Amino acid sequence: MSVKNLEPRRLYRKIADQLRKLIDAGEFAVGAHLPPERDLAAQLGVSRSSVREALIALEVEGLVEVRMGSGIYVRPRDPASAVRSVLAEGPFDVIRARLLIEGELAAHAAQCMNAGQLAGLRLAMRVMEDETRRGVMPTRGDRMFHLRLAEASDNAVLLRLVTELFDERDNPLFAKLGSHFEGEPSWALAIIEHNAVVDAIARHAPAEARAAMQRHLQCSQDRFAAGWGSAAEGAPEALAPHGDQA
Repeated sequence: MSVKNLEPRRLYRKIADQLRKLIDAGEFAVGAHLPPERDLAAQLGVSRSSVREALIALEVEGLVEVRMGSGIYVRPRDPASAVRSVLAEGPFDVIRARLLIEGELAAHAAQCMNAGQLAGLRLAMRVMEDETRRGVMPTRGDRMFHLRLAEASDNAVLLRLVTELFDERDNPLFAKLGSHFEGEPSWALAIIEHNAVVDAIARHAPAEARAAMQRHLQCSQDRFAAGWGSAAEGAPEALAPHGDQA
């Protein structure tokens, strides 16, 4: 008896499979301009965030190309290179999970962080600011900041979970999305948002710390969402912050 893999397929992978089949069937020829993301979402009955993740997956596979300011186009297949299978978590799911978890961690930190831990958080901010000044993506300082907040919980499970979620930034989908829409302007905004979290923690204001962290992560999602619209579709329409209704 053969045993089948029962792992549920992520919605973005199902959408990517549908689009790949349409490309293979010639519905979208090489060089063709794909419909705008919002139109694909309406036709498929899913959220724009899932369509975006599907398109990024196809870009990672080399089947489509995002031309900033123009749109998304079908690329010619390269028979010499194997199609890369994307099994990563969707970036928007990762951000939403972090929003729920890290908001509470920030609130807890505002109640329990001691002076030494707060100094460590401020050191992480200085690392972020230094990296940004040097034109380097401030991932090291950013990671240090979020992990030090998790360390303040004194809970190894929460620390491991936050670490794993943050490190999803390195997965192929997240990295590709970031390559299009992250840069010095977005890093500068993120630093302002991080400092708001630090200020609330320093004032021992749990509700404000929670709100500041959730605002930062929501703004991170909105920046990814709005960026695609203005670059690839000519309209700065942001995605809804919630999940799929389908």
